[in-house]
Amino acid sequence: MPITSRPVARIWTVVLLLGTCLLYCARVAMPICAVSMAERFNWSKRESGMVLGSFFWGYCFTQVFGGYVSDRVGGEKVLLLSAAAWGSMTAFTPILAHFCSQPILSMTLARFLMGLLQGVHYPSLASLCSQKVVESERGFLMSTVGSGSYLGTLVIGGAGSLMLDLYGWESVFYVSGLLSVLWAYCMWKYLLKGEGPIITLESLGSGGPQSKLSKRHWLRLFKQPAVCAVIVTHLCTASTFFTLLSWLPTFFKDTFPDAKGWVFNVIPWLVAIPSSLFSGCLSDHLISQGKFFSMGVSSLFTLLLCGKTTFPWAVAFVSATMGLTTFSHSGVSVNVQDLAPSCAGALFGVMNTCGAFSGVLMVYFSGYLIEATGSWASVFALITTVNLLGLCTFLAFAEARRVDIDSSKEDTL
Repeated sequence: MPITSRPVARIWTVVLLLGTCLLYCARVAMPICAVSMAERFNWSKRESGMVLGSFFWGYCFTQVFGGYVSDRVGGEKVLLLSAAAWGSMTAFTPILAHFCSQPILSMTLARFLMGLLQGVHYPSLASLCSQKVVESERGFLMSTVGSGSYLGTLVIGGAGSLMLDLYGWESVFYVSGLLSVLWAYCMWKYLLKGEGPIITLESLGSGGPQSKLSKRHWLRLFKQPAVCAVIVTHLCTASTFFTLLSWLPTFFKDTFPDAKGWVFNVIPWLVAIPSSLFSGCLSDHLISQGKFFSMGVSSLFTLLLCGKTTFPWAVAFVSATMGLTTFSHSGVSVNVQDLAPSCAGALFGVMNTCGAFSGVLMVYFSGYLIEATGSWASVFALITTVNLLGLCTFLAFAEARRVDIDSSKEDTL
């Protein structure tokens, strides 16, 4: 049953927005602190890349599982349990680093576990949205909640940089982890266990289509060009976004060592937030006309980073790249709900698994390129190439027609 009560929808939009914000505060804590931790534990660029990339190995394994479970029992339950777990893991990260004889191993394992726990977040959101939100409002809701990723990166980039300078890198993990646990507790206490007009656990978990697809139906689904296109496109956009998210703080530190950390850790994400909200409004408008739209011109600004540039121009190019990348939230990320609403969570899990796996490879490979060439231009050229591949694939094959229905039998899979 779609959510029709505006007060209830607004409450859940704000709660999920805040949850996604804290998700990225916890996720980006390591990239923010990577330079300081590398100095403290004597890590090379390749070792830093191993720690940063290990997150995406874990992220790969729980995507499909999280979407499948969310399609069956409700995405809100999965979100709550996972948030409590990854929040606790974040808060314990400094303890693991200091009390383990091999910090490189403990941090690699910690990031792997973080990936496992956070991997269910977006498939759960996709499942919840496809089952509870009407089609004409999905773009705005997903882009609004998706903007929490940029808000979280903005918050941890600004506040985290200050805490890093004033109190040390440990404080970044402690604060982001404890706030995430507090959010999970408040969600359980005041929403899932609330009374009266507040939506309850039973009402969210009941009803809605559930994922009961057979292997034959999954094979038929993956033979659809539109499904393959959205998977390939998401693979490209997610892997390049993860690579930028992981390496941009190090890029600015290496290239502009005297620059203030809060500037390059804040401004790009400050631009991304309104861009994400605008993309949601645009997506809903176009979907209402039976059309679909996505943008990938961020590749142009990424390519400009390959040449010599000043600090203000570098910040401007990165800000434009991040702002334009947000259109994927109302494009590729929402398209899966149009193609297969009956199994949107599981299909989004497949997409995110592909994106996370390619993210692992690109984060690792980027570290190798930096050490081998001594230049960041090769990394930005790689990102540009992958982005353009995703853009061309999406423009060529993507569509918004539902494909999880057998037209010959008129039955929902």
